Amino acid sequence: QVQLVESGGDLVQPGGSLRLSCATSGFTVDDYAIGWFRQVPGKEREGVSFISGRGRDDSTTYANSVKGRFIISRDKPKKMVYLQMNNLKAEDTATYYCVRAWARGWFGSLEEARYGYWGQGTQVTVSS
Repeated sequence: QVQLVESGGDLVQPGGSLRLSCATSGFTVDDYAIGWFRQVPGKEREGVSFISGRGRDDSTTYANSVKGRFIISRDKPKKMVYLQMNNLKAEDTATYYCVRAWARGWFGSLEEARYGYWGQGTQVTVSS
């Protein structure tokens, strides 16, 4: 059974940093594209960052809004995926979801339809 469990969300001041974690189980973490979406109530979900599946050299994808500030990584032995978020802004406030692609070996993509497995979300609030 595929499981994705996020943690690490918190209240942080603008300019601060947070690291989100996604604990995975039920599959081999480096076989699949995996990453993060975020959502603010009343707005569409936004793809944030993704790392590719097996055979794609761990290539990464970032939304323009987070490039240069967020870094995605994957720890294969620990079956964990991380999102290091730096220089946080008020507009980064959202619920962040860890997601996994439907099939093995895909490149990471901001396209929501590629991801069939979602965690329960963790809240990030950026405010002074």
